Amino acid sequence: MNKIELCEALNYVTALREKRSKMASIILADPKLVPILISIIKDDINPVSCKASWILEYVANKDLKPILIYINDFITILNSISLESSIRPAAKICELLVLNEFSEKNKICDPKLNNEHLNAITEAAFDWLIGEHKIAPKAYSITILLWLGFKIDWIHPELIPILKQNYV
Repeated sequence: MNKIELCEALNYVTALREKRSKMASIILADPKLVPILISIIKDDINPVSCKASWILEYVANKDLKPILIYINDFITILNSISLESSIRPAAKICELLVLNEFSEKNKICDPKLNNEHLNAITEAAFDWLIGEHKIAPKAYSITILLWLGFKIDWIHPELIPILKQNYV
């Protein structure tokens, strides 16, 4: 399946769990579609970019391995996502990646995030937390930053005043 065919298939995806699950199963069956899905997400003005984000999140919830294989591709699009309906799934995927990285209880696969990945996720999470976004990306960002703060010393001192100012 190429990008055009994947976009056509995404046109039939709705918010219904059944439709998202079916499309995610196609991606999981052929993980080589993940970078194509990521490139559709990056094309932020494309009407199906949000649907591509939903599917990538669904894939991540089922299995992080296909995303970890293409982690560099995913990390590079974080700053280019501007649509709110794409930001929420991206934030959730980042949360899943960070939880996998730091939590023994939630570990799905071996950690694959390097310092560059962690820094990019940190930057995106702070942007989502501070920016004018809905509550879900902000909540995911708080979890992300809480965990990353155990590895990156400066995060907790920066996070605490933001939380006190905006959420207490």
